[in-house]
Amino acid sequence: MINPKQNDDQLEKALAIHHVLIKEYGQHEWRPRLDPLSELIFTILSQNTSDVNRDRAWKRLKERFPTWESVLAADVAEIAEAIRPGGLANVKAPRIQEVVQAIKRERGDLTLDFLAEMEVDQARRWLTSLNGVGPKTAAIVLLFSLGKPAFPVDTHVHRVSRRLGLIEPKTSREQAHQVLEALLPPEIYYAFHLNLIAHGREVCQAQQPRCATCVLREHCDSPPSPSIPPTLGGRGAGDRWGVTPSTNWGVWTQVLDVVLLEDAALHPPTKNSSNLSSM
Repeated sequence: MINPKQNDDQLEKALAIHHVLIKEYGQHEWRPRLDPLSELIFTILSQNTSDVNRDRAWKRLKERFPTWESVLAADVAEIAEAIRPGGLANVKAPRIQEVVQAIKRERGDLTLDFLAEMEVDQARRWLTSLNGVGPKTAAIVLLFSLGKPAFPVDTHVHRVSRRLGLIEPKTSREQAHQVLEALLPPEIYYAFHLNLIAHGREVCQAQQPRCATCVLREHCDSPPSPSIPPTLGGRGAGDRWGVTPSTNWGVWTQVLDVVLLEDAALHPPTKNSSNLSSM
């Protein structure tokens, strides 16, 4: 059984993180991005690709097929050709057409506007009943298009939440949706989601997290990364590597090691130099 105090402590920690991220990346007021069906297709296009390539694929799709009825009637190879810049075109094209076909079959019309009248759990179940639509895609449609209290968990949100200790280390991405929705107040879902993504892209990266410059250091459950952050400019070692007096001591010692190695490379010993190893 979970201790109620643990829940309170986790909520307090999550809110503290939220406020730090707001200062770092800004507040985000919700506004609808696309209609629900367009948001669904847009999200399918975004899978396993960059934002730039997703946007190119979306633009080409809408230019080639201005209506969803035209997607329904199209040859799947034509759809694949239109969305090719987004990657995995031969996988995404049939999935998009299958989703459009299923909506037409179930509802008789190509719209998902009816989801606005449903409770969030009912709307989520309806969306995930579609082939290829999982918890993340459903939550994106519900949050971004309809403003419903759903919290999407992508790879950045999952990684950063796990490192911070907001979810258990073994919590899957699918499980994290429920855990974070239960933990966070619904009114911060939108901003917290966007800011965790920004932090995951800019600082808490998968391979080389920039722990020394992370504004969430004091809230993080993970040990500092052994990697040294890139040069940030400045004259002193602290400025150069982005460390401050409050930086974890382990990171400071890593920086010192690098500085000493660089100094040795720039000033090799001469014949008259003292041999420190013999002392």
